[in-house]
Amino acid sequence: MRATRLLGPLLLVLALGAPAARAADDRIIPEYVSAGGVDLSLLTVDEATAKLAADPGLHRSLRHDAVLRAGARTWRLTMARAGLRFDPAATARRAALVPTPVPPDGSEENGGSYAGVEVPLAVRHSRAAVRAFVAGVARRSVIAPRNATLRITLRHMRIGKARLGRRLQKSSAAAALNTQLAGIERAAVAGRMLPVRPRTTIRSLRRAYPNVITVDREHFRLRLFHRLRLSRRYGIAVGMAGLTTPAGFYRIQDKQVDPAWHVPRSPWAGSLQGQTIPGGAPDNPLKARWMGIANGVGIHGTAEDWSIGSRASHGCIRMHVPDVIDLFDRVAVGTPVLIG
Repeated sequence: MRATRLLGPLLLVLALGAPAARAADDRIIPEYVSAGGVDLSLLTVDEATAKLAADPGLHRSLRHDAVLRAGARTWRLTMARAGLRFDPAATARRAALVPTPVPPDGSEENGGSYAGVEVPLAVRHSRAAVRAFVAGVARRSVIAPRNATLRITLRHMRIGKARLGRRLQKSSAAAALNTQLAGIERAAVAGRMLPVRPRTTIRSLRRAYPNVITVDREHFRLRLFHRLRLSRRYGIAVGMAGLTTPAGFYRIQDKQVDPAWHVPRSPWAGSLQGQTIPGGAPDNPLKARWMGIANGVGIHGTAEDWSIGSRASHGCIRMHVPDVIDLFDRVAVGTPVLIG
């Protein structure tokens, strides 16, 4: 006859309780009955209680730590922390209630063995302690997601890729540990790591920046990036010495077709200071389109095509008329503009 052995230990640690005082129990446990791998065949309940309480192998198994794997690390839950209690008397009484097992015909006569009936151990533990343990592991094992990043330069959109994070699924890990603490099997629990998505991805950056304009004053080049990819290049003129086109990060503030020119009160404007020149007028230097940036500076068409590729304006960004019309139709108010 061979009693069933449970699988080998691997996980948690237990504080074992002594059996409570009680009246003698002479009930006989049937043959082929075991608990925790301890054979209880034909013992009285009292004898089985004493045998379970004294079995060193059973107690070593019950004291094994529980192991939870989360990501690349492992954590151990001691049975003392789990508040594990084993009741040998209750286990023996369970064994006495098992109907007499009937082994298969001829199993022993033919040299075979019969595993018999394995009675669950009477153990209890603190589920609150398991939840607290799992919550602590979850905090320490979480991998924060990495957001995608964007750095706008004159020639390139520098994109940092996003990365998924990971977090422990606490409910399934706690359930698996609670199940193990009901017996002596201590196989490591592999915690399920759930993906944590970053708030900012390359896709969301493309939505947030459908178009970006950069103005390279040194090389007289305006670039249009569409969905963070270079889409168009245009030749430009920028501000002359003393009236430099201001560097910085701006956005298009307004758009106008055939804009009027509100002449600034500046010495270079001469007798036109303070006047408003209607759109389309021969003496209006703002040709075809206007995209205002800041402080009276904007992007506009020019009739002085010879000036493209030079420092010739009073601070604005000049473009060939066909180019400014093309750009105007591609961008909206709020489009970022980097001038460098």
